[in-house]
This record gives sequence, structure tokens and C-alpha cells, in this order.
Amino acid sequence: MTIATQQPITLEAFLKLPETKPASEYINGAIIQKPMPKGKHSQLQLRLCNAVNEIGVAQQTVYALPELRCTFGTRSLVPDVAVFQWSRIPFDADEEIPNDLLMHPDWVIEILSPEQASNHGTGNILHCLHHGCSLGWLIDPGDRSILAFLPKQEPVLYEGNDLLPVLAGVPLELTVQQVFNWLKMSG
Repeated sequence: MTIATQQPITLEAFLKLPETKPASEYINGAIIQKPMPKGKHSQLQLRLCNAVNEIGVAQQTVYALPELRCTFGTRSLVPDVAVFQWSRIPFDADEEIPNDLLMHPDWVIEILSPEQASNHGTGNILHCLHHGCSLGWLIDPGDRSILAFLPKQEPVLYEGNDLLPVLAGVPLELTVQQVFNWLKMSG
């Protein structure tokens, strides 16, 4: 993770800057570039979006998007996966999702990269929870665990065959082991 600016910048000024590759986030007056996603990170991100959308789109309950800029409160974040309740998505006149979502996700998922500090992902999840998000996951491929965050509760560490919490009304049952089995490319 790289801090791209030394001088404080306003959120408004940040939002006028061109996008970077990989994406940059605005946190506490600083621009912080996310690390480039690697294989395990990308595989988990893809499979999580697919699993959520397989259920959520058919039932029009939730929609998961990868690497979507979400600006709310005092930050502009790019979660690895942002899940929105279908009823909260501000579809445009053509029933399409808008390019800019100035709102918090309902469920935010951060996947740690080897060079990424866990406190960065934790801080982003906590910011989301303080602004209305209902659930956060911090996925650590290194130790095969998932730390789940719910509003006004202590985080809970899930491992192995533990059943993971999901948004209310989303009939998705996943264990930690099932999530990490997505990394295997055989069988």
C-alpha cells in the first residue's frame, strides 16, 4: 500500500483527480493506493461476487460489485467487494446501475494481499459500519480465516467449517473452508 500524497487534500479535490491503476482511496486527507490484486485475491473476489449474485440477482435482493468506488462520510473507498441491498441501488431511468455510488455498501468484503496491513482493511470496514453498513468480512488467505464485523459487536474470527454470517434475507450458506476451496483449481 502506497501513500500517494504528503500534503492533505480535500475529498472534493480527490474526487476530481483521474483514477489510478490500481485504485487509490481517500482516507483522512491522504491518498492511499491499493496494492495490485494478485491471483488468490482475484480468485476469491470473483467467486464471492459470483456466489452472491447467483442468488441476489435472481431474487433481486442484493448485488455484489468488485472494486467499486464508494464515497460516503469522510472517505472514498474501493472495497474488494461491495454488496448492496437491491432496494437501495439508485438505478437510473434505463434501469442501469449508475457510475457513481455516493453511498455505503450494506456488506463490505476486504481480502488481504500479502503486502497489505490488516489494519487498513479493518479501518475501512469499521468506517463502513459507522455509516450504516450491516456486515463486514476481512478475509486472510494467509491463515485461511475470516474476521466478521457486525455493528456494535466485537469482531468474530471464523475458521474451518464455521458457517459465515451473511446479510439478513440472503439465503447463502458458506463456510470458511468452502470459501478457501475456491482457490483450488482442480476437482
